[in-house]
This record gives sequence, C-alpha cells and structure tokens, in this order.
Amino acid sequence: MITSPAWAGKRYAVLGLARSGAATVRALVAAGAKVVAWDSDEAKRDAIKPLPFRGGVGGGGSLTETSARGPHPNPVLGEAAPSSFRSMRGIDRPETPEGEGLLTIAPLDDLTGFDALVVSPGVPINTHPIAAKARAAGVPIIGDIELFAEARSALPPHKVVGITGTNGKSTTTALVHHMLQTAGVPSLMGGNIGAPILGERPLPEGGVYVLELSSYQIDLTFSLDCDVAVLLNVTPDHLDRYEGFEAYRASKLRLLDMQSSEHVAVVASEDNGVGPAVRSMTTGAELTQWFGGNYATDFAAEQSEWPALQGPHNAQNAWSARVACLALDLSHDVIDAGLRTYTGLPHRMERVGTYDGVTFVDDSKATNPESAAPALAAFPRVHWIVGGKAKGDDLDACLPHLGNVIAAYTIGEAGPVFARVLAPHVAVHEAGTLAEAVRLAAAAAQRGEVVLLSPAAASFDQFTDYAARGRAFREAVEGLR
Repeated sequence: MITSPAWAGKRYAVLGLARSGAATVRALVAAGAKVVAWDSDEAKRDAIKPLPFRGGVGGGGSLTETSARGPHPNPVLGEAAPSSFRSMRGIDRPETPEGEGLLTIAPLDDLTGFDALVVSPGVPINTHPIAAKARAAGVPIIGDIELFAEARSALPPHKVVGITGTNGKSTTTALVHHMLQTAGVPSLMGGNIGAPILGERPLPEGGVYVLELSSYQIDLTFSLDCDVAVLLNVTPDHLDRYEGFEAYRASKLRLLDMQSSEHVAVVASEDNGVGPAVRSMTTGAELTQWFGGNYATDFAAEQSEWPALQGPHNAQNAWSARVACLALDLSHDVIDAGLRTYTGLPHRMERVGTYDGVTFVDDSKATNPESAAPALAAFPRVHWIVGGKAKGDDLDACLPHLGNVIAAYTIGEAGPVFARVLAPHVAVHEAGTLAEAVRLAAAAAQRGEVVLLSPAAASFDQFTDYAARGRAFREAVEGLR
C-alpha cells in the first residue's frame, strides 16, 4: 500500500468507510497514524473490525468501537482504549511499538486536536454538518488524493497524470493507462476509477500513476502537482453540490492551478482543440508549450480503425490521451497501437450483443444529456432508451441528434418529463421500466439498427448505480435469445 512516514504520530479523523475510506484507514494506520473513523453504515464499520489488531492498553485483542451511547472507559486514560495495528488483510508487517498505529471506531463528535479530517468524495461537504465542525475546530478537510500527493516524496521517482472534466474522464484515463501498458511502462489507474490509490502497491522507478479525478475529489485536494493535467470539457453537472455552474467549473480548473509552471496541461476545449500555448484557464499562468493537433480534423480518417472509440466524444478523448502520452515521451507508433487495441470500459458505448442484425449498446454511464448526445451522434438509426433520475428538466444537448433517433423509450422517474420533451420530435413509448423498454425496442428494431441505452440521467431512482443499470440492460438483452 502507499503510505508516508510524515503521517506517523499524527491524528486523523476519517468519515466514510466504503472502498476509498477503508483504504485510507489502512494506509494511515500502517504509517503509524492515530485514526478515529466512522461510517453511519454499521456494515461498513463491521467490515473494519475483523482486521487483526494487537492488544492495546488494557489488553484487548480487537480494535475498540465507541458507541453513540458513550465510550468504553480506559482505566488509565479515562477514554476509549484503542488497540495497536499489527497487520491487515493480505498485508504482513512487523508489530509496531505500543502507542503507534492506533485505530478507534467512534462517532466524530469532537474534532479538536486532529491534524486533518479525511472524507470520502461522496460526503457532501457543502451541506454535511461535519464540515462546520471541522471549520470550528480549525481542522483541514482533505481526501485520499491529497494524502497520495503528500506521500509522493516517499515513493520511487514517478510521474502523475490527472484527468478531469464532466464527460469522458474514465475512457481517457483507461486509454492513457492502456497506452502506457502497451509501451511497457509500469502504470496504475486510480482515483475515481479502479481500486483506491492508497491501497495499491507503489510503482517502481519510472512508473506513471494515472488518476481520474472528479470535482468532488479535486475539492478535497490542495497539493497534487500533476506532471500532465488533462481537462476534457466542463458542462453543467452536480449542481446540487455547488452554488452554480461557475463554482463547479472553478473546481475542475483547480487541477491546472495546482501544477508547477514546468508541467504540461492538455485542454480539450469545446471548440475542438487549443493553440500551441496552453494556459491555466483561471490564472492565465503560462504552462509548458504543447501542441498535439486538432481532434476534429486529425482523427477523421483514423477513427474508423479504433473499434472501441467511435463517436465525436471519443475523438476528443483519443486526442487528449494522445497528447498526454506524447508529453510522457511515448512514441507515435506505440500510441497508435494503443488506440487500435483499446477495448473500452463497461457501460460506456459497450456493445453487449447483436441479435437478428440489431446491435444493443450499453451506455449506462451517460448520466446527463451532454454525455448521451455523442452516443446518439455515433449511430445513424437508433432506438433510444432514456430516463432515470434527471439532473435537469431538459434534453437540449441531445436535440441536435434526434435525426438519428427512430423512437425513444422513456424509463424511470424522468420518463414522463422526457416523453413530453421528445414527443414533438420523435415517436415516444413510455416504457416505465428498463426491461419493458428493451422488450419494446427489440420488437420494433430492424436489421442494421441500434438499441441504445444512453439514459441522460442518473440511475438512483431504480438502481443502486449506473453499473447495476447496465447489468440489468445486459440481462434483459440476453433474455431475448
């Protein structure tokens, strides 16, 4: 795992014990930090408990949990008696001296004296009461990416690529990682994709960490100086977490503002590329000159050779990945090979089957109209499954591509609203459920046409997440056989 000796002896509060939070606790405790952690989900708290701990003051053999009813008193200290870290699941390390690596599971009622509060990106720090407690106590609020940034000086010499934007982050991150792997360069993919970065083994010298970064993660990060920072696009999204679009946009741009002047920024702007001098879009500070071409024109002939990178949005993603990898000194031949052999990610323009000449495409990750629009543009004859928990009342970004849509099949909470928006333009069937939408679309589609799940909305009205929605789509399609 990735740790830093600078954390030893410090006190950290950790809120949220899902994957990234649990990895954060493991890394901090392994480094010798004193951690108090909490999650409102008892199952997540219980998942931490089975880790083997050495007996602490008072001799217990497991970590201490302090309940909301009050602490279990330590007869010496008059407080909850924690237990020392010895080893964690799958990780062997020697026993640490008494007093090091202490972990307590307890509600974070008082943050006085902590060096930092580490929160998971899903915690809404604009509204959660823990943020006010931290400010009152003068405790900085950070995330696991900031801890990674702090740990970099202790890692073997390496580079970091940070990738953000509203749409295309995951594909571009995976594509850069694939190109590095194609070149034989040691690399890890993390951040908002893959395994939590602090839970990974450090790369050897010359390795590259490729991080997908959401605005939520950037909000909790203050010292990540990316060797290459990629800003794909910024369109309205997640506005429930921000005062408005400009605040959301400013969050994305901070990735560039954290860079040193000698590092490279790749900005794929809405007008199809940037000039040879790339600047920080908020401060105007000059960054290293880098020009990789214009994706609107450079890739027109090549894109047909990239099976998993179809559509105008993937032209932008491919351009950005190509320029980032040129900045990492990869050759054009290796980059081109990576573009040809990239297989794509689940639920992002993923072809899940072809039956009777009809292709079924899972684009469940398209959770807003801006990310659904490129999928509509990629296919000439589409039966479009759309709907879910809407992030707005319109589908304006999709309207220019409705000429490709034969019929729309609306689902979920947004179904009635989207049906009214689309009815003047295309035939609409209010299917309600995903399974019914697949059944109706499959019955109507003709050979050579595409049934496309690209919902332009979040999944949380009917599914636990976009991946569960995509799996349900695949199951419904497979049920047609």
